[in-house]
Amino acid sequence: MLKNLILGIAIVITGCKGVSQEKELSMSEIQEEEESFKVVKTKEEWQKQLDEVQYFVLRQEGTERAFSSPLLQIKEEGVFKCAGCNTELFKSENKFDSGTGWPSFDREIEGNVAFDTDFKIGYERTEEHCATCGGHLGHVFNDGPNETTGKRHCVNGAALVFVPTK
Repeated sequence: MLKNLILGIAIVITGCKGVSQEKELSMSEIQEEEESFKVVKTKEEWQKQLDEVQYFVLRQEGTERAFSSPLLQIKEEGVFKCAGCNTELFKSENKFDSGTGWPSFDREIEGNVAFDTDFKIGYERTEEHCATCGGHLGHVFNDGPNETTGKRHCVNGAALVFVPTK
C-alpha cells in the first residue's frame, strides 16, 4: 500500500508541468522580437545556411553534447564569431578550460552579446544570444575564474566559428 502511495505521488509530481515561469508569446510578439535584430532570415533561409547542429543550437536554443566541439581544443590567438552572422563574440585571450565540455570564456566582446533570463529547467539562468542575429549561444554562470571576471560564458561550439589572427 505504501509503495503504491509513493508511486502515485511520484507520478503526480513528475507529471505536473510548472507553467508559472513560462512565458507564452503570441505570433506577433515572436515576429516583433525577431525583427529587432539587424540580421533577420526566415526559418528556411537559416536551415539552408546552417548545418543541423548549428540550426538546433542557434535557432531552436538547443544544447550540443558536452565535449563534442572541436573548438574546445583551440588555444591559438584569434576571435570566435557567430556561426549565423559572423559577428565577433569572444576573443581567444578570454577563453579558459572550465572542464565542463563546452567552450568557456570569462567575458564577451561588449555590445555583441545580448542577455536574457531563462527559466526553462525550473530555475533562473542568464541566457546569451548574438546581439546581431539573435542566435542562441549558451548561458552565463558565476563560477568562472576569480582572478578575472568570475564569469563563465558556457557557449555551444556549434554556435561559433573560430578565425585565427593572421
